[in-house]
Amino acid sequence: MAAHSKLFAGHAIRRLRRSAGLTQVALADALDISPSYLNLIERNQRSISAALMLRLAERFDFDPRRLGSEEPGGGMDGLRRRLADPMFADLGIDRAEMEEWLAAAPGGAEAFARAFDRMGQGGGAQAPDTGSITLVRREIERWRNHFADLDAQAETAADELRLTAGDLYGALSERLRVRHQLTIRILPADTLPDQIRRLDLHARQLQLSEMLDGASRLFHAAYLLGDLEARDQIDALVAGAGFADRTADRLFRRHLTAYFAAAVMMPYARFLRACEGSGYDLLLLQRRFGASFEQIAHRLTTLQRVGARGLPFFMLRIDRAGQVSKRYAGASAAPLVEADGRCPLWDIHAAFDSPGRIVPHLIALEDGERWFTLSRTVEGQGAGLGQERSIFSVALGLQAGFAAPMLHARGLDLEGGAAQPVGLGCPACTRPDCTQRSAPPRGRTLQFSERERGLSPFAFAAD
Repeated sequence: MAAHSKLFAGHAIRRLRRSAGLTQVALADALDISPSYLNLIERNQRSISAALMLRLAERFDFDPRRLGSEEPGGGMDGLRRRLADPMFADLGIDRAEMEEWLAAAPGGAEAFARAFDRMGQGGGAQAPDTGSITLVRREIERWRNHFADLDAQAETAADELRLTAGDLYGALSERLRVRHQLTIRILPADTLPDQIRRLDLHARQLQLSEMLDGASRLFHAAYLLGDLEARDQIDALVAGAGFADRTADRLFRRHLTAYFAAAVMMPYARFLRACEGSGYDLLLLQRRFGASFEQIAHRLTTLQRVGARGLPFFMLRIDRAGQVSKRYAGASAAPLVEADGRCPLWDIHAAFDSPGRIVPHLIALEDGERWFTLSRTVEGQGAGLGQERSIFSVALGLQAGFAAPMLHARGLDLEGGAAQPVGLGCPACTRPDCTQRSAPPRGRTLQFSERERGLSPFAFAAD
């Protein structure tokens, strides 16, 4: 969050107080403030000071970074993103109205956000499968992509595996063989021409393509272990989500099983210690845990264990056309994740020009909020001879104010240094002088002059 930004989090404070069973008087006493001041905070008529956030962290088991992400409807960023939909363009809802809505009717704002998301972010215009993906992503973000019980179970399994062999892949193979009578077999690409993994229960084999690298073979072995040994916990999480369609159930189950696999490969406590000890050195983490860059990026979005939290990262994966195939906000509340479009000035796109190289970038959004991102290309797994290998760009990022401990951010002036101005895609961006603009902002009136032409092909009214 930019240093000059004010945080209004009355809804989150009120929810914290009620969950602790405290009256306003009792919470005010615990925080050394007056009840009247707390009442103003809960009604969003006063912002949260840094000192008050520290007291919340000290006296309650509470991460102050959650304040912004727990605002109803995702707060201003969440409402602004949803109201940028073309169906609302004629309403002219400005920031002041959104602030009044959040302050006066937080429950109504949250209800609107849930209804909008359930419709598939566009009045039901999306295909059913896309709507299912949206529902699952919302459930993942509701948990901030951290499933504590599943993480703990995976960590226990990882500790047991370490006692049997120093090589995790070998230990996983042996556990599958002894406990579940399943062996792992690596098959030639021409035997599995269109698959990377197949579970043959008749032969009692997990069959993997020879085209998979070591990190992917390890992941698929751990994935099968999760499907076999964490099924009860995964069943409970899927049932608790309460999805109305089977597609969402199966997508969420797949995510949770993959979560377990990653947690076996990168056990929480060991992984967090390695992150903090190395300054979140991504290459070192890859080598130490036998994981790919993308697997490391995934895992970094999950580090939200109570009392042992990592930095609040988000992750985004795009193809060359800019289409998103993975997005996890974690605890970051990053508008870059939720945006329908991406800015071409953000180096998530430039990573394609330097395959395999980590590209750091300090960027600033329109509201002045700064973000530090690391982008790198990754290749899809399993393509055989004669097949086109897919390539993606993965961006890992967090608010610039949190990035100081990172090795990749050393030497940068995160708060005052030059930052690339970017938007959330041209239709949502109102920067008037962008030479890269490909479309006018939604809800703005275009202006035309026969005598003048600016740097941007679209001139528009300020509001």
